[in-house]
Amino acid sequence: MASADDDRPLVESRHPVALSVFVLLGVLIQVLDATIANVALPHMQASLSATPDSISWVLTSYIIASAMVIPATGWLANRMGARALFIGSVALFMTASALCGIAANLPQMVAFRILQGIGGAALMPLGQSILLNTHPPSRHPQTLAYYSMGVTVGPVIGPIIGGWLTENFNWRWIFLVNLPIGAVCLVGLWLLMPPMRSTPRRFDVGGWLMIAIGLAAFQLLLDRGEHVDWFNSAECWIEAGVALSAFWMFCVHSAFVAHPLIPGALLKDRNFVIGSIFQFTLAIVQFASLALLPTMMQTLFGYPVLETGILLATRGIAVVCSLWVAGKLVGRVGAVPLAMIGLIGMSYSVWLMTGWSLDMDQGPIVISGFLQGAAQGMIFLPLSVLVFSTIPADLRTDASGVTSLFRNTGGSIGIAMVSTVFARNIQISHADLAAHVTPYNLPIDPSLVNRLGDVGSEALGVVDGIVNRQATMIAFLDSFQMMFLVSLLVTPLLLLVRKGRPPAAEDLQAVPHE
Repeated sequence: MASADDDRPLVESRHPVALSVFVLLGVLIQVLDATIANVALPHMQASLSATPDSISWVLTSYIIASAMVIPATGWLANRMGARALFIGSVALFMTASALCGIAANLPQMVAFRILQGIGGAALMPLGQSILLNTHPPSRHPQTLAYYSMGVTVGPVIGPIIGGWLTENFNWRWIFLVNLPIGAVCLVGLWLLMPPMRSTPRRFDVGGWLMIAIGLAAFQLLLDRGEHVDWFNSAECWIEAGVALSAFWMFCVHSAFVAHPLIPGALLKDRNFVIGSIFQFTLAIVQFASLALLPTMMQTLFGYPVLETGILLATRGIAVVCSLWVAGKLVGRVGAVPLAMIGLIGMSYSVWLMTGWSLDMDQGPIVISGFLQGAAQGMIFLPLSVLVFSTIPADLRTDASGVTSLFRNTGGSIGIAMVSTVFARNIQISHADLAAHVTPYNLPIDPSLVNRLGDVGSEALGVVDGIVNRQATMIAFLDSFQMMFLVSLLVTPLLLLVRKGRPPAAEDLQAVPHE
């Protein structure tokens, strides 16, 4: 039986369901913009007169700006109030989106993307905190299920929407489409969101500077590493040194300062620490898959962009369905058993991908994608329930910010890791396969090749194309195998979490109204 406190939200709202819709809309446009620009980069490169290396700053600038602001979300929410910060962030995000849509050159685009990253940084962690605060604890599993739908489906449908807008209209519409959506979101938030000001606290400027510098250097390392051959270049060594030094200084500083940027109570919470590790690790697998699959489907199997998006959308459908089911079951089955089922399902779905071949049809792609999406829903919701069941109400925004930061960082590492492993494995596999192509096992006589001239050269080109295709497929399978091991190794950590307690009476009074 639920207690009376279970039916009382931390912050009263006149229309909590409608408010949730508008909050989730704000979160969704931010999540979509993190990936929607990927497919439009070639079109943007030509329009903005950028080089292949410099155009990547359109993505990198957004990620770095967002990563630098996320750690300060908890302090900003306490200082400004969650209502003012969320509405202001949506307004800034809309303004930056409009500026990105009219950018005339690359420097302008990068500057506006930085502004967009700053505006969008607080939307995910603050949106999660607002949803929890405006719903009673007994409704938190269902509330987190709806939040997780937007967070997990967004990266899947972002490239699809971006590709469709770019092909049928113009790449600028991937930014301008945020304006009508954001306008509706702003009106709804202004009318429905109650004031939620909490007690201001001192801002750890030194800690924020250290972690911001560390995150910026680390993101630069991940983005530039493949272009400059990683640690064979001085640039990567400098970036790695700056990142490690800044993170080390942040840890030492946080241990001795009275009011650290990340409250010490969070780091002492076992569920929070383990949940953050899970978010980090699972983001590696999720974003690595999203980075590899479109390339594989279009280059090896010849699927057009729209068909690729439709096939990948099956995992998004599975996420939505499984989150709804998990929201119903988590209170009956328990969060730990449900998450364990999801982790096993995730590992199995990635293991299925290691058995793919060049002569398969769409079936294995759809099946593994659906299983992986269903597993993600079974993982993210129970993990969120486990993490926030032991976090005091006044630390929810800080906790959401840190877990979002871990998730974003894991995604960046996953993309950089599979990109590097994939590129190098193609070269290794090509060399191994080519070593077995000798004059004695060629489909045609080498002497005949020389006599046929251009026709013979074309025949050898066909053979080389076959070798390249096989080598590429092997590289994909090696990357899938690495993802399988990552998802499998993290599973035992789930046994270390502890059952959450219901919120205490003092937690329900932690955030006073304005």
